[in-house]
Amino acid sequence: MNVPRQRTETLLKVDGLVKHFPIHKGLLRRQVGAVRAVDGLSFEVRAGETLGVVGESGCGKSTMGRLVTRLLEPTGGSVEFEGRDISHLSVGAMRPLRRDIQMIFQDPYSSLNPRHTVGTIVGAPFRLQGITPEGGVKREVQRLLELVGLNPEHYNRYPHEFSGGQRQRIGIARALALKPRLVVADEPVSALDVSIQAQVVNLLDDLQDELGLTYVIIAHDLSVIRHVSDRIAVMYLGKVVELADRQALYDKPMHPYTKALLSAVPVPDPKRRAKRERILLKGDVPSPISPPAGCRFHTRCWKATEVCRQQEPPLAALETGHRVACHHPENAPQDKAS
Repeated sequence: MNVPRQRTETLLKVDGLVKHFPIHKGLLRRQVGAVRAVDGLSFEVRAGETLGVVGESGCGKSTMGRLVTRLLEPTGGSVEFEGRDISHLSVGAMRPLRRDIQMIFQDPYSSLNPRHTVGTIVGAPFRLQGITPEGGVKREVQRLLELVGLNPEHYNRYPHEFSGGQRQRIGIARALALKPRLVVADEPVSALDVSIQAQVVNLLDDLQDELGLTYVIIAHDLSVIRHVSDRIAVMYLGKVVELADRQALYDKPMHPYTKALLSAVPVPDPKRRAKRERILLKGDVPSPISPPAGCRFHTRCWKATEVCRQQEPPLAALETGHRVACHHPENAPQDKAS
């Protein structure tokens, strides 16, 4: 029986998060600019829910995930976990929190050490935290392998003996070893065969119900996270341009960029496909070194006007629970859009 998700307590709060990577040149290594990978993100994740984060490659999604899990030091803004500011905690101060905040990495081929057995890889969190689980590490690792759908007898095998989907399951087992409260999954299925993607997504959903997990799932494909996300944030060039409940976002997207992304989602029914308008965006994503003034999407937007080129739109609530950063939103209430 599925446990109903409790979504009242705010587990993670991100406010004005910024990460700039400096660019150095010359013998003196002078800074001549910066890559503005994340440039002012604000959102909350409630306990027990799944927040999906989508956007094109290079929009800052993965950097955001590493900032939230404190694998990267933010340039500005704050990250609060259970009401505690963890933005600039030292490595030593973060170590106890690693039990509660874990990450599943994108590439199951490079995120597992090929020289270590599965037992060593999944058991590493226990050694790093100095924890001995009841019944011993081996027994707990075998339980975790079984939990994610792997044979516990494969404890002594090496990563190269597994398929891509099985390797990602090993990565999931490692992330769940210390019973975390928050799991950030960085494109957990993008490196996998399409036939395996649904299995891994369904596994994550089942584990959430069983263990009471809270997810931030990063993806570039809106169709992948449609069935597991409670809310979805759409990112473009280091900023959130739309944040809404799943149903509201898919039924009534307000930002032109979201509408363009949704138009690219494959539709298996030929009759529905023929009726749908396919939006092809012109040009490429601007460089994060020098993002355009005003609305960052105006260089590719078919609705852009002079105000879009000059003023950056704030992420404002046009409907309850539906925030969008756009001067000319789609599907918006007339009194608020005008």
